[in-house]
Amino acid sequence: MKYVNFDSKRPMDLVLLGRIAIDFNPVDYFKTLTESTTFRKYLGGSPANIAVGMARLGKRIGFFARVSDDRFGDFVVEYFENEGIDVSRIKRCTNGEKLGLTFTEILNESESSILMYRNDIADLQLDVSDIDEAYIRNSKALLLSGTALAESPSREAALRALFLAKKTNTPVIFDIDFREYNWRSKDEISIYYSIVARQSDIILGSREEYDLTERLIETDGSDAGTASYWHSQGAKIVVIKHGKQGSTAYTNDGEKYSIKPFPVKALKSFGGGDGYAAAFLYGLLEGLDVPDCLELGSASASLLVASHACSEDMPTLDVIKDFIAKSKQEYGNMVAKTE
Repeated sequence: MKYVNFDSKRPMDLVLLGRIAIDFNPVDYFKTLTESTTFRKYLGGSPANIAVGMARLGKRIGFFARVSDDRFGDFVVEYFENEGIDVSRIKRCTNGEKLGLTFTEILNESESSILMYRNDIADLQLDVSDIDEAYIRNSKALLLSGTALAESPSREAALRALFLAKKTNTPVIFDIDFREYNWRSKDEISIYYSIVARQSDIILGSREEYDLTERLIETDGSDAGTASYWHSQGAKIVVIKHGKQGSTAYTNDGEKYSIKPFPVKALKSFGGGDGYAAAFLYGLLEGLDVPDCLELGSASASLLVASHACSEDMPTLDVIKDFIAKSKQEYGNMVAKTE
């Protein structure tokens, strides 16, 4: 069943709004940040990773963002261009704001941490004047990242994009993408997350992220209760992720589909969510059934946690399908079976 209608006449598949950053992942991993001495630079930021992932899957992608007016800004814009992502709505900061820097610590396959530098940050300088209706009208969907709601003027820019999406009948995807930096209180988080979630057609988040979103809302705190509430507000698909325990997509006709992760030798515990979102949304845009979308998402997530990078290692469709086939051949058809 098709739950979200994407206008096939629109030339762009997805426009994203939110964080573009620089990731530094340790080459000498399985050490603390105190001990690590060598890092590799990658394009980072959850919505930026998703954009690259979907471009690798053959989708036409656009992006609303502000980046620094320096060599790191050059790096991310050129990276997007090389991936075939439209950069016409990516603008440079004018007051010296810098891209966020993320240093990751990979202690073992299940224990990682992230150290972010986000003071006077470029991505939160996105302005309402940067958001134009025509660009959204030309896209099949709009993805908003929750990080963009943390501060003004990015907060108002994200809300303008949301309102214009509703005006132009453009489906809205909300990737909750919680990062504690820049927020002042949990109530503030709940206020702005819930504003966007109430206007979204598809919501993606972890159990913890939904708990933050629903802090000021009367729900029972269960996955089923969460899905029921957001369906009552208009959401068509609510995806709740539980890491190694898998994820479930709840649809507004009362169905639910659960999937377990594909077995993989993990290198790190982060990055999987971005690969999951890219492949899952690709499936929806292709008109695939929800279980098939979940399978693509779960496979992509497993490939990402087994790799060193996020953006750089986003898989192509052939790689994902080959991984699924080999996994089922090795572990049987029950691996990652949707329920």
